[in-house]
Amino acid sequence: MREIIHVQAGQCGNQIGQRFWETISQEHGIDTTGAYAGDNDLQLERINVYYNEGSSGKYVPRSVLVDLEPAVLDSIRGSEYGRLFRPDNFVAGQSGAGNSWARGYYTEGAELVESVLDVIRKEAEHADCLQGFQMSHSLGGGTGSGLGSLLLSKVREEYPDRMLCSYSVVPSPKVSDTVVEPYNAVLTVHQLVENCDATFCIDNEALYDICFRTLKLTNPDYGDLNQLVSAVMSGVSTSLRFPGQLNADLRKLFVNMVPFPRLHFFMVGFAPLTALTSQQYRSLSVPELTAQMFDAKNMMAASDPRHGRYLTVATIFRGRLSSKEVENQMLAVQQKNSAFFVEWIPSSVKTSLCDIPPVGLKMSGTFIGNSTAIQDLFKRVNDQFTVMFRRKAFMHWYTGEGMDEMEFTESESNMNDLVSEYQQYQDAAADIEYDDLEEDEIALEDDDQASFDE
Repeated sequence: MREIIHVQAGQCGNQIGQRFWETISQEHGIDTTGAYAGDNDLQLERINVYYNEGSSGKYVPRSVLVDLEPAVLDSIRGSEYGRLFRPDNFVAGQSGAGNSWARGYYTEGAELVESVLDVIRKEAEHADCLQGFQMSHSLGGGTGSGLGSLLLSKVREEYPDRMLCSYSVVPSPKVSDTVVEPYNAVLTVHQLVENCDATFCIDNEALYDICFRTLKLTNPDYGDLNQLVSAVMSGVSTSLRFPGQLNADLRKLFVNMVPFPRLHFFMVGFAPLTALTSQQYRSLSVPELTAQMFDAKNMMAASDPRHGRYLTVATIFRGRLSSKEVENQMLAVQQKNSAFFVEWIPSSVKTSLCDIPPVGLKMSGTFIGNSTAIQDLFKRVNDQFTVMFRRKAFMHWYTGEGMDEMEFTESESNMNDLVSEYQQYQDAAADIEYDDLEEDEIALEDDDQASFDE
């Protein structure tokens, strides 16, 4: 089996991770004690992707839970699904990262990282054929960003040929949890660009918007937001976990989605999302799902895809669907909205179909888009970063932990490069550069021929 190891770091990462495990446990028919209580053989066919089978037929999540303070991990232990996780896989520090990236990366995190890597190593040794790692964390706090970055670089070093993806909660313009968020985010993006194969960008503001506008919730809490994120996480991993007409695993997904190694920041979406009061008035169909998946209001990152162009898109449909209908819809979307797709990638939508729908739905779709509009998000964080960095505000909290000011400057310029790369590929035309290239090649061939004749 192609196993995946899930790592969750920090408060936000652990809350998202916990909800993710609840969601896929329900899909696989695993109850709160880890025993199988389902009614379908397909639920157990590929359960090894995310679970190890323990003694007496109990299934144990292949999850590593990390935090620099014990409070969040204690609350997970005491929760309904707390008995599911292996007690050895909880790794907690005592002092916390105090919202400082430097503490998570250099001091407190560095002390804890070896024990986390030991747990990961044990999980990797038990796997038959490890496909890769997924990590849930936030970029704004101290543990998720600092210790998260450190773990990514260490895991990349130790398992260079395995896929590494992250579900990252990025800072949003209106919802800010901490004052030093821009510092933490820029320092972490610098690491994500270098050490990660794919980053699914999620932000709280976009999630709140979906809750208010689409789901018509008057007072959404973090539980509602985490539910949306876990729906996407479960959707991305569906075709690994269940059989279907057209499968896609992590590697297939990334090969089709990442045209250039640095441009691997994706927007995600999920359909159908309907308010409880209007569910009975709506019929689920492939065109309906497609329309909602590509809708700008459905994106879980606060950048409008209409401000950029899609480099690539992946859609994962679940349920008993006609593959012909899905292909037609995808073709129609590309033809109708050709202005929003770069023309130098001719067929830029990857589709996969899985037969098993999520719990409580007949069909669903998960959307993953690699759009140049994501640069808005980086620009915004970078602007906030520059304003503070110019004044050297809050810097002593970072330099005091042994950080150098050069790291800030490097991270800032790396982020600026990333933004200009996205802009460059957004503006790139298909024909002009191609013609120039051909002329250059012909000239080179003529030179080669001439030197051969001599």
